[in-house]
Amino acid sequence: MAIISTRPTVALVKTRWRKKGARTLAERAGVIGANLWKLSLEIFKHMEKEGFRFGSDRLVTGVLTEFIAFVVQLVDRAVYGRLSDAERAMLIREVAGHLAITMENNQRDLLGPGEYRKPFIEVLNARFGEYAEIACPGGEPSFACLRFFASKVADAMADGDNKWVVEQMMDIEAPEMVRAVAKLIEQTVATGIPSPPPGQPG
Repeated sequence: MAIISTRPTVALVKTRWRKKGARTLAERAGVIGANLWKLSLEIFKHMEKEGFRFGSDRLVTGVLTEFIAFVVQLVDRAVYGRLSDAERAMLIREVAGHLAITMENNQRDLLGPGEYRKPFIEVLNARFGEYAEIACPGGEPSFACLRFFASKVADAMADGDNKWVVEQMMDIEAPEMVRAVAKLIEQTVATGIPSPPPGQPG
């Protein structure tokens, strides 16, 4: 039987602004994107400490991409009903765009020049369609959703000799992602950041 350790709580990047007032969706998306990247990296680092082997930089990229696809999906479900459909779609596009740029810059630093943004966006789009087919009552990821996510991470790590990846993701890492995203949305969308006046972009 797997021995899976508990993990420390992930600290969010700063989600408050010095100046008061309404924030645009682009500003909120930038903060959300920065936090999702940090969260994904911290999950990766925690798994390394737990003894999971990631191998090459390209394999690491595949795993991080699955992490990001999952947390972006969590954001989309968390803002459902809090933003209009148009605002929700715009926020997710901005978040995905921010993360695509971050991933591209990271990959260029690691691997040199190349086309990195398009493959990343293609995976995000594919996962959105796949996650959309899985029921998540009340916006919370169901067992089936967590199992699907864990299986995608396991697939991305298939080149390494890693046991208990699915159990680690479902029991330890995914719940931390869910908690962190819920807190992030509370601080950037639900409360703490005034909405703009009617007629102005959010």
